[in-house]
Amino acid sequence: MAPEFDGGLGPAPPHHSPMTVEEIQKLRRPRGIPFAIGKIGHVVLSVRDVGASVKFYTEALGCEISDVYPDALIPGKMAFLRFNRDHHGIGLIASKDADGVQGRELHHIALEIASLDELVLAREYFKKIGVPIVREGRRRAGSQISVEIADPDGHSIELFWGMDQVGTDGYVRPPDEWKQNDTLEEAIADVPSGQDTTLRYVKLHAR
Repeated sequence: MAPEFDGGLGPAPPHHSPMTVEEIQKLRRPRGIPFAIGKIGHVVLSVRDVGASVKFYTEALGCEISDVYPDALIPGKMAFLRFNRDHHGIGLIASKDADGVQGRELHHIALEIASLDELVLAREYFKKIGVPIVREGRRRAGSQISVEIADPDGHSIELFWGMDQVGTDGYVRPPDEWKQNDTLEEAIADVPSGQDTTLRYVKLHAR
């Protein structure tokens, strides 16, 4: 049986007592979770000035630019930077408050899982235990398929599969091959070139 989960989107209710150190230390991964996180895939940061931040991450840290969204797609722009074969390991998105501390916040963290089947199972698992799904599908650059949830403090967590890989030649999928899909079903059916969305052992059920 899946553990109960209250969704956790916000502070604990007034009657809730904080857990003790001993109670926290007893928490374990439940049996039966149908997916496993492989690694932190990427983080996306809200920044005051995308250009200045890209200059820092390229010139100070040696990252390479994979893609940049213009203002027409993201007001203030958004940049995707890589430091290995993954299309992006760091994303930099313009803060909605370019003059305030909002420019120094985590936008979201993304966790990679091994297979598309596991991603589908993760979505069903979250529904079963009452974790609200914020978004699912695919968002343009990078081509990964994802399910997005929020933790108890509202941090956005993206579980994903299928990130584009960039070889030594530096070739990156051009914008005319980007896909924007709003469900897993759409993302699986609307396949970008070079990606295999065949499910190996899971069947999609009519929604």
